[in-house]
Amino acid sequence: MTAMTMTMTMAQALNAALRDALRDDSRVLVFGEDVGRLGGVFRVTDGLTAEFGEERCFDTPLAEAGIVGLAVGQAMGGFRPVVEMQFDAFAYPAFEQIVSHVAKLRNRTRGRLALPMVIRIPYAGGIGGVEHHCDSSEAYYAHTPGLKVVTPATPDDAYWLLRDAIADPDPVIFMEPKRLYWTKGETTPGDRRAGGFGQAVVRREGRDATLIAYGPSVQVALQAAEAADGLSLEVVDLRTIVPFDDATVMASVRKTGRCVVIQEAQGFAGVGAEIAARVQERCFHSLAAPVLRVSGFDIPYPPPILEHSHLPDADRVLDAVERLQFDDQPDLLHLTGETS
Repeated sequence: MTAMTMTMTMAQALNAALRDALRDDSRVLVFGEDVGRLGGVFRVTDGLTAEFGEERCFDTPLAEAGIVGLAVGQAMGGFRPVVEMQFDAFAYPAFEQIVSHVAKLRNRTRGRLALPMVIRIPYAGGIGGVEHHCDSSEAYYAHTPGLKVVTPATPDDAYWLLRDAIADPDPVIFMEPKRLYWTKGETTPGDRRAGGFGQAVVRREGRDATLIAYGPSVQVALQAAEAADGLSLEVVDLRTIVPFDDATVMASVRKTGRCVVIQEAQGFAGVGAEIAARVQERCFHSLAAPVLRVSGFDIPYPPPILEHSHLPDADRVLDAVERLQFDDQPDLLHLTGETS
């Protein structure tokens, strides 16, 4: 296939990744609730059943534990299943399968049996969804040894990270930010590998502080960096939470000397806490201020009418930046619209 750059939404990029994987490898199967004729709730699997048949892309009963259990058996038998959990909190009935079997089978068999499978989970908020439809559940999976955890922030990353996840010999939890499904960007599908699986990227260069984000929080970090007049903020997009790219993250923090970690999930015991600890341990002598976190509140996900108050935004990020003690910088209160 000749590589050609085109503008796609993230949902279209994911669809293209699944289509190309199905076309390139007969072992790839796609299944889940409503992924067949309907094409998925977010239309990520649209047209795949029509093109590849119900043997390759098919609907399942509403039984998440059964979906993942079927995928485990298929992966053990030589297939490469890609399953969809439809919504983040819908995956919890399958959690025992994921933690007890998907994550542990390679270790349990001393490396003789791998599970090359992908569990796609639309996650996080920003779409006005009700309870069980907007969880940020990445910490559960990142805390489980044996799982790789991926979350794209751009259509191009969505395409290539999904291609890499399907080709990976280990199980991958592929977390798709729902609010970004309709964002557009340049994407270059093709027959090459991205080569970036496990590597963070610097989305915006800066010198005064590093903003570390992933998935839906990357756009928030970029908005804050754009609004921070008088300060040069660097934005690092993790892309993969597990494996974690210490080299890129620490190089950025050592350069800027200050760090804010942004996550949409609640703060306590989240991925951001792990990132902050790693930065503090590895960059202590380079830090001019404590590592700060901006996150959702430690509450169950609120009703849609209160969602905007719960989710981190650029103003909350800039409030954290202001606390980084820039003694040589002018008063930053104007950045957030506050008055002294």
